[in-house]
Amino acid sequence: MGARQSAVPCGPPLSEREFQLFRDLLFRIAGIHLSDAKRALVAGRLARRLRDHGWDSYAAYFRHLQDDRAELQTAVDLLTTNETYFFREPQHFDFLRDTILPPLRERGPVRVWSAACSSGEEPYSIAMTLAQALGQQPWEVLASDLSTRVLEQAAAGAYRSTAFDAIPRELRQQYCLRGVGCHAGTSIIDPALRARVSFRQINLNARLPALGEFDVIFLRNVLIYFPHDTKCAVVQRLQALLRPGGWLIVSHAESLNRVSTQLALVQPSIYRKLGGA
Repeated sequence: MGARQSAVPCGPPLSEREFQLFRDLLFRIAGIHLSDAKRALVAGRLARRLRDHGWDSYAAYFRHLQDDRAELQTAVDLLTTNETYFFREPQHFDFLRDTILPPLRERGPVRVWSAACSSGEEPYSIAMTLAQALGQQPWEVLASDLSTRVLEQAAAGAYRSTAFDAIPRELRQQYCLRGVGCHAGTSIIDPALRARVSFRQINLNARLPALGEFDVIFLRNVLIYFPHDTKCAVVQRLQALLRPGGWLIVSHAESLNRVSTQLALVQPSIYRKLGGA
């Protein structure tokens, strides 16, 4: 996750009281705290919904959300930032390939969870790394997000061709297909690789569904949006799903200091669950 500014469509002003309504709503649903500086972002992202559907104020739109779950999901999607790119923070993928995976080659299916997958670049980067490093050994990637909108985009596996420039050449040649003719400028993830990534809507700020245990969980650029108590609760839920000796990877801008006593810091942003080899 990351802040992404966009042009603000024309709409009514967003009062301080109205901003507080949406701020409380997002915190209640997703555990995300919006600072005062995000008021313009909220107004900009919701203004088009007001204009397209004829609401004359943000308060009227908020009242409508209480009775329309589909529109509520749309509002949450719009207010959840989703900026990412392939092989973001590449040291993590190097560590996955060179340190985490070699000891797992003699075991059963390797399971990795991209817990805030956004539009899919992270789980597909993980999948390419697993496919290259493990060969024919079974592996699974679960990718989840709160936003149904980005999950639909992720599952399609189609991106602007320039987005693939961040993928190492060898992997790009093996797992990416560039469009031609009327599809020029668009590229897709190889269907065989795409089929090995499962996408699912999961709210990390609520009780988790039965997912099984994982060898690795990526939880990057998520915790920075949570207050301390929410960080602790989210990490507690996820670390319970790590196998002993499993790995939790956060972004380099994040830390689990005073968040968990069950995870040992191996190097900045990379943690290991106590109890494993």
